[in-house]
Amino acid sequence: MSYFSRLTDIVTCNLTHLLAQAEDPHAAILEIIQEMQEGLAGAQRSVNTARNSEDHLKKEIDSHRGQIDVWMAKVKEQLQTGAEADARQSLLRKREVEDLIAGLAQQHDAAIKYREHLSTMQRALEARLAEAVRRRESLGVPATETPSNVPDYLLNPQTITKHADHDVEAELQRLKKELSS
Repeated sequence: MSYFSRLTDIVTCNLTHLLAQAEDPHAAILEIIQEMQEGLAGAQRSVNTARNSEDHLKKEIDSHRGQIDVWMAKVKEQLQTGAEADARQSLLRKREVEDLIAGLAQQHDAAIKYREHLSTMQRALEARLAEAVRRRESLGVPATETPSNVPDYLLNPQTITKHADHDVEAELQRLKKELSS
């Protein structure tokens, strides 16, 4: 039985409800963890693809910015030699490149937002998977029965801090200071 048809189903699932409906909660939690891991792997691939797209657009923008400098140098050179018509054409080419950069910048901004959205979804999936692993432990299902492709940092709470977001560490330090005052 497939528990999830979309990644959002994993994020919005109610593990207690799913397990209460299952004939065999031990088997169900293992299948749920497996499906969550598959979803997380897909989310990781999507984040990587989005990051690559973002990087590609950034490189393309940077490349075109260099072309603006080239066109400006041509314009100045052409004006110094009295080739005003050629300078005008070079300025038009420079403007075309600027317009292209503006369009690419909008795409780049959209790619950043999309990657951020996917990263947020990935972290939500990781949180649900960590919850499922904890639930597996509370059901008494041995860790050896957990699918082998579950990342170690989700299985061992002591290693989660290695993967913690820097914002979490900063917030923790801020709260420690607040409590000690």
